[in-house]
Amino acid sequence: MSGPRVGREPPQPATVQTVEELVRHRLSDALGGRRGVLEGIVPTLGFTLVWITTEQLKLALAVGGAGALVVLVLRLIQRSSIQYVMNAIVGITIAAVFALRSGEAEDAFLPSIIYNAAYFVVLAFSALVRWPVMGFLVGSVTGDPTAWHANKQIVQLCTTLTWLLALPCLVRVIVYLPLWAAGEAGWLGIAKITMGWPLQLLALAAMGYVLARNHTPLEEEKPAE
Repeated sequence: MSGPRVGREPPQPATVQTVEELVRHRLSDALGGRRGVLEGIVPTLGFTLVWITTEQLKLALAVGGAGALVVLVLRLIQRSSIQYVMNAIVGITIAAVFALRSGEAEDAFLPSIIYNAAYFVVLAFSALVRWPVMGFLVGSVTGDPTAWHANKQIVQLCTTLTWLLALPCLVRVIVYLPLWAAGEAGWLGIAKITMGWPLQLLALAAMGYVLARNHTPLEEEKPAE
């Protein structure tokens, strides 16, 4: 039940003129739309509702997994992308391994805590050393993974965006960890549902605001000779 993951894609030629346009396009692709968001919630919602009402760990995990499989079957029938569903299936599988090994329901959320903590550390470190992760997203589209770093405007913009992407991970760890330590599996499920995609969308809205206010060219303009 870990957070969403952005799949890697081969470099593509840039068809946009500004960094802001490029990032907006890539973030839109990564989210998978409203359906992708809802599909990511299904396993956690099923697990949480069953655990709160029955406190049966195996049953709760089975319902969470079954929910993800139902969504997968619907995708296959419609012959649409299963990328976001597979993220959910991998997440509930890892969660089940952790919970079943210990026999404690709260351990189903331990992978999510570890994921968010690690994700925050990577994003924060990249921003602090001025090689922000969001900059490599720009490089993956322009075809040169590091050329963007020569443009101070792009570095500054991508550093700000990287911090905005990292903050939800930190907030989740601050909230989840005490609940996990207290063995509050039900509250963990509720927190994950309310602080998963909603918090991510809030961060993306903040990123959208930043992107709307700036118009940074993909290539630094050369002074006229």
